[in-house]
Amino acid sequence: MHPYLDGELDLVRSLEIEEHLVDCQRCAQAYNELRSLHSAVSDTALRFEPPAALRNRVRSALRDENEGTNRSLRLSWRWMIPAMSFAVLVIVALSLLALLNRPSTSDLIAQEIVSSHVRSLMEKHLTDVPSSDQHTVKPWFDGRLDFSPPVKDLASAGFSLVGGRLDYIGNRPVAALVYQHRQHYINVFVWPSTGASDASERALVRQGYNLIHWTNSGMNYWATSDLNLAELQQFVQLLQN
Repeated sequence: MHPYLDGELDLVRSLEIEEHLVDCQRCAQAYNELRSLHSAVSDTALRFEPPAALRNRVRSALRDENEGTNRSLRLSWRWMIPAMSFAVLVIVALSLLALLNRPSTSDLIAQEIVSSHVRSLMEKHLTDVPSSDQHTVKPWFDGRLDFSPPVKDLASAGFSLVGGRLDYIGNRPVAALVYQHRQHYINVFVWPSTGASDASERALVRQGYNLIHWTNSGMNYWATSDLNLAELQQFVQLLQN
């Protein structure tokens, strides 16, 4: 009601307030009281013009205060320069420390991988294309991605293909291949690599989940699961071979 009385609302909100005041007597009464108060305090009769003597005394007091302030500034300037230099050094040191402690791109990707894995289990959205047939899963990505992810059937080794889905990692769409080993699900995220050479496996642990990252034949691979590390490494070896 106060912004409406002061003319601070847009046209749509003002019309809504006006319609409400027509239907609501309680709000209309409160608005009329506010408007009366607003008019009362805006009355020019309430204004007070100070005498010239008071104006002169105020100006004289301000001059005295300014002169005292200037003297204090001149005295304080001698220790202000080293204090400012120290403050600059502290800021630079803190900035360098923040840069050194900033997580690497790989660490950020690993966190995204784990979050996507957990989200797929919580939302029961493991697959967009549920199938154990690699010749069904692989063609499904055609036209949905700008690359063709390799899909392998490892059921004979105890790692059954469950299906695949689209996901989003590192600011780009990626392929997520889902496998199952006993009661454990494995998410394998695949997208093109920007590096020229292949990289060997690197194992990490994030939030209790094991992750293995490697690149091969121009592709990035991230495998994650709550499987123990030895079994996940066995799965990765089978996938690479």
